[in-house]
This record gives sequence, structure tokens and C-alpha cells, in this order.
Amino acid sequence: MARCAVSLTAAEAVLSKMADSLSTGLGEEKEKEKEDKERDTRAAKAEQNKEKEGVNDSLGFHDKNGGARGQKGNLSDLSLVRFITTELTRGYFLEHNEAKYTERRERVYTCLRIPKELEKLMTFGFFLCLDTFLYVFTLLPLRVILALLRLLTVPCCGLGGSRLLQPAQVCDVLKGFIMVLCYSMMSYVDYSMMYHLIRGQSVIKLYIIYNMLEVADRLFSSFGQDILDALYWTATEPKERKRAHIGVIPHFLMAVLYVFLHALLIMVQATTLNVAFNSHNKSLLTIMMSNNFVEIKGSVFKKFEKNNLFQMSNSDIKERFTNYILLLIVCLRNMEQFSWNPDHFWVLFPDVVMVITSEVAVDIVKHAFITKFNDISADVYGEYRASLAFDLVSSRQKNAYTDYSDSVSRRMGFIPLPLALLLIRVVTSSVKIQGSLSFMCVLLFYLGMITLKVLNSIVLLGTSCMFVKEAKMEEKLFDPPPSVASSRANSRANRGKNAPAAPQQEPTSDKAGISLASGISLPTDKPESASSTIPKSDSDAFLTTPDEEDEDKVINTDTGLEGDGLTHKTPKKDLLEIDRFTICGNRID
Repeated sequence: MARCAVSLTAAEAVLSKMADSLSTGLGEEKEKEKEDKERDTRAAKAEQNKEKEGVNDSLGFHDKNGGARGQKGNLSDLSLVRFITTELTRGYFLEHNEAKYTERRERVYTCLRIPKELEKLMTFGFFLCLDTFLYVFTLLPLRVILALLRLLTVPCCGLGGSRLLQPAQVCDVLKGFIMVLCYSMMSYVDYSMMYHLIRGQSVIKLYIIYNMLEVADRLFSSFGQDILDALYWTATEPKERKRAHIGVIPHFLMAVLYVFLHALLIMVQATTLNVAFNSHNKSLLTIMMSNNFVEIKGSVFKKFEKNNLFQMSNSDIKERFTNYILLLIVCLRNMEQFSWNPDHFWVLFPDVVMVITSEVAVDIVKHAFITKFNDISADVYGEYRASLAFDLVSSRQKNAYTDYSDSVSRRMGFIPLPLALLLIRVVTSSVKIQGSLSFMCVLLFYLGMITLKVLNSIVLLGTSCMFVKEAKMEEKLFDPPPSVASSRANSRANRGKNAPAAPQQEPTSDKAGISLASGISLPTDKPESASSTIPKSDSDAFLTTPDEEDEDKVINTDTGLEGDGLTHKTPKKDLLEIDRFTICGNRID
């Protein structure tokens, strides 16, 4: 019994030892797992702390929430050598903001493309003005002669039922009479006395006078074409309508007075430029040229839209062509004073080149920065050329409602009658015609001008058709001219667009579903009604085309950057409807 009790106690001891060993083994495994977890968390925290320390060291500051030991360690690591080393070796990656730098590069490319695209537009516009200007000297006298012959032959032939003159012939006769009367009035103006009167003024006074003449020229150009259009419409309006005008004779006298005053103003402007050319120290000419660069300050830092830029481009075309004619007048007057000595022309040539170069440089810089600040693509100048080409092509249609020369006058503010009158006055006073040989030279010169006019017209018409086809504007050529009722209805509709609940219009498209970009839109097929007809001439109604991508953009004029914000947006105008030349040059409202 005693042995059995001893064996049982021994077995119990062995079992207890085994249980203790098992429990200690499990405990050790759990402790090892805990130690492994703690070791992993410590390693992760150490890596995070290293990353934070590296960021803090690169930025030059330490975490305020760190412990005292971390701060002491970081302070001990600070040194001037390490700061300089960090500044020399730190890097950055531009691809992290790829969109921003791509946009900056495109702006640079746009500025580089501006001179080429702008000069294309300027060249095309120059030949348009030249075609209109040559029309006054070549085809207009022939059309006036044909109209007068018809006026004399129709009553003699007994054709009482037909009209004596067509509306276009009436306008031609009025232009001819205006030119003859104004030339007879200009013959009493003494150019020499005007030259010496202006030359006796001081330099500053002449500079102020020249600026005032430029402003007055813009005002005359803005209001002059309205006077001429009022005369043409008053003379050709159907007689069965209610009389709502003061009569043809008062309108004719107003037109004669306007053309005479405008020609006189351009003569004073040309005389002032002539005085600047003949000054000894060229100080006045330098001041006048520096005045062109003041135009950059007045135009670049303003908000421009595509239609505003189109109007300013037309103004620049007119201004450049007018300056060329003024330089021609100055050269003719100076060559006459030196008995047509060719050597004197080369004396004037550097000043002429300086004037032209400054004008071109100012236009390029002005348009480059305007397109940059307002985020306008250089392709917009192609649209401007297409719009000018459309005027030329539409004036050749059978249903044309205006002459091409008048269309250019409305579009650009270029009125050829006063400028042509002044050139005729200067040429007749500078060139003496004596003998039959001189008359033969004049006849050959006139035939040469007619040849130049015809060739220029043919080339312009072909180029314009190409531009219209590229812009897909053929559909508009077949649209009927607007009526008075439709113009009034659209005018009232446009006045009601300022209401807050007015829905935004969709961009219009042509019959094939093709819509033109950047404001030139083709008409859709709609039933004919007074409220749905789209106007295309000088009326108070404009075809509005929304610009969706620029709706919520605000341009900072100081930096050229864009910002989001709610701004009041004026309705857009179709490029074909912008035909008013204003003094501001950058507003069409």
C-alpha cells in the first residue's frame, strides 16, 4: 500500500511538471508573438519618423509635437553646410503639373504665330481697301457717265413706264456730284499757306494737334458713313411709302458738308506729318512715332473678346492704309518742292521706313499680348479673313443689297471719298498737264489703274471664295436679305435677352449639321416668319452666339491668369454683324 501511494505521488508530480512545461511553452510563444509585433511596430514608426525628419530637414523646420529628444537631435544636425547642400541637391518634377506647363508653352507658340497670322489679315484687308479706293478713280466715273446717258436717253425713247435710273445708278450719280462739288470747294484751300501756318507752331502744340486730328478722324469715320447711307436710302426709297424723312436735298447738303470737312481734316493731318518730315532735328516725327506705343498701354490691359478684337483689327487695317496714303501725299508734296529730283526721295526714304516699321511693330505687340491675356487662339484671324471675304462674295450676288465699297466702309470705318478727294487735289496741284503728250500719259495712266483694279478684283474674288469655302459659309450666301419687320422683331428679342430667366441659346449649325467655331454660325432651316428671320445687315439686331468655354472665366489683366467667378457676360455678336467703327476700338456694345 505504501508503494502504491508513493507511485501515485510520483505520477502526479510528473504530470504537474508536464502541465507546467506546456503552459510555459504556450506563454513563451505568446510572448514571442508580442515581441515580434512590437518589433514590427517600432520599425514602422522608425521609418515614419525618418521620413518626417527628412521632410522637415528639407523644408527647414521641425515638428512642434515631437519629443524633446527629437528636437535635440534635429538641432544638433542643423548646419550651414547641410542647408547649402540641400539647396544644391534638391529636385522637383514638372510632370506633376503637366497641364499648367503645357498651357504656358501653347501661349508662347500662340505669341510666335501672331505676327504671321496678323500680317495675313492685314495684307488681305489692305488689298480690300485698295480695291475700294481704286473703284473711286476707275469704275465710278464710268458708272456715272453710263447713268447720265441713261437719264438722257430713256425719256427720248419714250419708255415712260420704266424707271429712269436704277437704285445703284442713283447712288453712283450722287457720289459723282458729291465729288465734283467738294473738289470745287477744295480748290479754294491754299495748301502752302496751311503748311507755313502749321510750321510756325511749337513742337508740343503740333503734337497735341496731331492727336486731336486722329480722334476727329475716328469720329468723322464713325458718323460719316451713316450720313451717306441715309442719303442713299432717302434717294432710292420707294415713293409709295409714307414720307418719314426731311428730303433728298437736305441729306445731300449734309453729305457734301461732311465729305468736305473730312477731306480738310485729312489735309491738315497730312500737312502736320509733312512738317514733321521737314523739321531739322526730327524731334516732332520722333514724338509722333512714340505716340503709337502709347496705344499699346491703352489697349493691352483691357478685357477683349473675339468680336471686340475683330473690330479693332478692322480699325488697324484702315489706319495702316490711311497712313500709306498720307505718306504718299507727303512724298508728292516734297518731290514737287525739289522739282522731282530723285535724290530727294532717298532722303525721305529712311523716315518713311521708320513710320511704317513703328506702325507694324506696334500692331504686332498689341495683338500678341491681347491674345495672350484673353486666351484667344491665333486661328481667330483666319475667321476674320473669312468674314471679310464673305462681304466681297456676297456683294457679287444677284440679290446683293449694298455695294462692296459701302460694305467695306461699314465694316472697317474706311470711307474712300474724302481720301480720294484729297489725293486728287494734291496730284492736280503738284503735276502740271500741258500739251497733247501729257494728256496721252494721263490716259495711259488711267488705263493702267483700270487694269490694276480689274486684276486686283479678280484675285481678291478668287481668294475670298477660297476663304468662304474653308470656313463652310456657302449656305449664308443664299439667304435672303433681311426685312424691316424681321430686324425690328430681332431687335426687340435682343433687348429682352437681359432678363434673368432667359434660356441660353444653342450654337447654330448648317443644314448638314456642321457648326462653325468661334462665333461664325450658319443658319438653320426654320419657317419664314418675322420673328425667326436672322438679320445680316446694319440693323440694331445681332445674332448672339454663346461662348460656353469662357462663360465662367475671369482674366486678370495684370497677370494674364484665369480665375473662376461669376461675371456679367454681354451677348456675343456674329462676326458678320460687326460693322460699326467706334472711337474706342475695343467695344461693340
